[in-house]
Amino acid sequence: MKRSWLSWKYALIVIGLGVLTLLVMDFNNRMADLRRLSGKSLEVAGEATQLRETEMTLETQIAEATSIPAVQNWAHQEGRQVQEGEVIVVPIGQSGSAPEPTPVPTQVAPPNSNWETWLSLFIDSPPAFLEKLGQTTPTPLP
Repeated sequence: MKRSWLSWKYALIVIGLGVLTLLVMDFNNRMADLRRLSGKSLEVAGEATQLRETEMTLETQIAEATSIPAVQNWAHQEGRQVQEGEVIVVPIGQSGSAPEPTPVPTQVAPPNSNWETWLSLFIDSPPAFLEKLGQTTPTPLP
C-alpha cells in the first residue's frame, strides 16, 4: 500500500514539474515579446516625433509662403507682375554685342583603382587578363 501512495506522490510531482516548466517557458516567450515590442515602441515614438517636427516645419513654411509680403515678393521677382502705378523697366543689351558662350565642361578620366595603379608601377606591359577585359594598357597615373 505504501508503494501506491509513493507512485501517486511521484506522479503528482512530475505533473507539477511539467506544468511549472510550461509556465516558465510561456513566461520566457512573453518576456521576449515584451523586449521586442518595447524596442518597436521606442522606434515608432521616434518616428512620430520626427513626423511632428516635419509637420510643424511644413506648417511654418506654408504660413510664410501664404503671407501677403511673401506673395507680393514672389509676384515682383518671379511672377513679373506690378502693382498699380509701377512701371516695369526691362534692361536691353547693347546692339551688336554677342552673349557669352556657355563653357563646355571637360571630360575627366575615371580614377584608377588601387590595383591598376600598383600594376602600372610594377609592370610596363598589360597582363593578359587586362587584354581579356578590353583594356590594352593600364591607365596612367594622373
